Amino acid sequence: MPGDGRGRERGTPRRRPRRTPGETSGGRDRGKDPVNPLIPQERHHPGEGPGDGTLAVRAGLPEAVKHEPTLPGPVFAAHFHLPGEPTGPYTYGRDENPTWAHLERAIGTLEAPGETGVETVVFASGMAAISAVLLSQLSAGDAVVLPSDGYQALPLLHEQLRAYGIEVRTAPTGGDAQLDVLDGAKLLWIETPSNPGLDVCDIRRLVAAAHAGGALVGVDNTLATPLGQRPLELGADFSVASDTKGMTGHGDVLLGHVSCRDPQRAAEVRRWRKIVGAIPGPMEAWLAHRSLATLQLRIDRQCATALELARVLAEHPDVTGLRHPGLPDDPAHAIASRQMRRFGSVISFELADRARAERFLEELRLVDDATSFGGVRSSAERRGRWGGDAVAEGFIRFSVGAEDPEDLIADVLRALDATRKAVG
Repeated sequence: MPGDGRGRERGTPRRRPRRTPGETSGGRDRGKDPVNPLIPQERHHPGEGPGDGTLAVRAGLPEAVKHEPTLPGPVFAAHFHLPGEPTGPYTYGRDENPTWAHLERAIGTLEAPGETGVETVVFASGMAAISAVLLSQLSAGDAVVLPSDGYQALPLLHEQLRAYGIEVRTAPTGGDAQLDVLDGAKLLWIETPSNPGLDVCDIRRLVAAAHAGGALVGVDNTLATPLGQRPLELGADFSVASDTKGMTGHGDVLLGHVSCRDPQRAAEVRRWRKIVGAIPGPMEAWLAHRSLATLQLRIDRQCATALELARVLAEHPDVTGLRHPGLPDDPAHAIASRQMRRFGSVISFELADRARAERFLEELRLVDDATSFGGVRSSAERRGRWGGDAVAEGFIRFSVGAEDPEDLIADVLRALDATRKAVG
C-alpha cells in the first residue's frame, strides 16, 4: 500500500534521505576525503583551452550554414554523384561517408585536444577496430604481445594471428609484466584498465620500453574513454576503443575507433577497413556523434557514483575481492592516479559462490543483467557464465549508470541483504 514500504513496483526501491553536495554514505565528514572521483584531473580554468564538456558538445561539428542543422543528419549513400575524374573525398560508400567524417573529427578532438595531426578511423565494432590495428601492422614472422587477462574475445584473435604465422605472446596487465616478453616484438597491445579484472599498467613505462626496442604500442582505452585517459598523450601509437560502451553510453550502437598520429599508420588502418568492409552504418555514426555531447556529463556522474558504491561495498561483509582504481587501497590506484583523469564507472567484486552471485543479480531492481558496460543504465553480470575469463564463479562485473546514487546504492544493498536471507 502507498506509504507503508510494501508492494513497491520493481524498479522503485525505498528512497533514502538526500545528502548535501559532497556528502557520501560514510557521513558528512567524508566530503573532505582527499580521494575525489575526478582526481588526478585538475579543475578546468578559462584560458587553458576548452574544457572536456565544451569539447564533447562542440567536437566535430561542421562550419555553420544558414538554415542548416548544426549537426547534419545521417547520409545514407552507397555511392555519390561522380562525373569525370574520381577526385574528392566521397566516391563510394565503403570508402568514406560525411557522417563518419564528422564523427572521426569529433573523436580525434577528444583523444588529443588542440592537436591537428591526429587521425581517427571509425569501425562497425570495437573488435573490428582492434583487428584493424593488429592485422594491418603485423605480418608473418612478427611477434605481438597481448594481455592474458584482457577482453574475452581476444583469444579468437590469438588463433587467427597464429594462423597467419604471427607469434603471439601473452602477459597479465598488472605489474607491467609485459616487459618480460617484449624483446623482439613488433607490437605491444595493452588494455588498461583491464576487462574485467580492472588491473592497470604503466603506459608511459611500457611505451618507453617498447619504442626502445622498435615496437609499436596500441592501447585499448574502452574502460577509461578519452575523458578518463589519453593514451596518445602518454606516448602510445594507437588509442583504440569499443565505442559501444561508455563513449556512446546508451546501449543502442555497435561502434569502434582507432586514433593515431602517424598518417601512414592511419592510412594502413583505413585501408584495412576498406578491404574487409568493417564500416559503421551512417545511422550508428550519427547516433554516436549525438551521444558525445553528453559524454562529460555521463562520465562524471557515473565515475562519481562508482567510487561511492565501491566505498560502500568495501565495508560490506559479503563482498570480497573488490576492485576499483579510485580506491586508495586498490593495487592499481598509484599508477591510475598518475595516468588517468577519471577512474571509470566499472567496479568488480566477488560473492561467495555462483548461487549467491546469481541470486544477487536476480534481486537487483535498477540494474540490468547484461554483458556490457559504460551505459547510462547500470548493468552487472556474473562473468564466469561465459567461461572465457579467469575469474571465480561468484565474480561480478558491475557497470554503474546514471541513476541517482542514493537509489542505486540502496538497491545494491537491498539485493545483498535479500541474497543473504535467501541463500545464507
